[in-house]
Amino acid sequence: MKEFLYNNLITTSGALTLTDVIINFLAACIISVLIYISYKISHSGALYSQRFNVSLVMLTLVTTLVMNVIGNNIALSLGMVGALSIVRFRTAIKDPRDTAYIFWAIAVGVCCGVSDYLIAGIGTFIIFMFLILFGFIKDNERILIIVRLDSAALEAVESKIDSMFEGKAVLRVQNHSVSEGKAEVIYEVSDLQLQKAEKMNGICVKNISDISGVQAVNLVRQDDEINQ
Repeated sequence: MKEFLYNNLITTSGALTLTDVIINFLAACIISVLIYISYKISHSGALYSQRFNVSLVMLTLVTTLVMNVIGNNIALSLGMVGALSIVRFRTAIKDPRDTAYIFWAIAVGVCCGVSDYLIAGIGTFIIFMFLILFGFIKDNERILIIVRLDSAALEAVESKIDSMFEGKAVLRVQNHSVSEGKAEVIYEVSDLQLQKAEKMNGICVKNISDISGVQAVNLVRQDDEINQ
């Protein structure tokens, strides 16, 4: 029994020929180019990283190489798992979608490494269309309304903002300086809410600045690219 298990562990079954290896890498190259194109199209602005995109192609090819080496050899697969378990990746992910692309590249490499081109092709087509379709969806941009004012004007400013945004403006920060008689409030609204308010009431900054006691009004735009 021991000899049987030992022979199964050290014997490489289903060894790939040179032609098989070349075909596997060609398939991996073709599909990795689709991953590259998909990432470039679905990412834009400060989020796009050329080096990360190239790394996705390399990850696909490296995974294919690993699967070609392992084949059906159980001993090699166990050794590879042990070797990879000591590797730690600490690179910060800017966009949650990047994690999906990493797993996509690894999955394609595994499929091409075992010569399962049908699953790799069908899966890549479905994921490619899905990411192209939903890749441009972004979170609604948030606007911070920062108002510096005299403490005596606080009630008037709060009433004005509530009326302009129909009570949908969210108060995030409210600071008071009792000794100086000054205050600062920060409201958060969405871009759509700001556009609606300005369409109905005019320029938001001007309306708030016209209130007696208001010293300064600033609008700060927050989006995913800045926050990341």
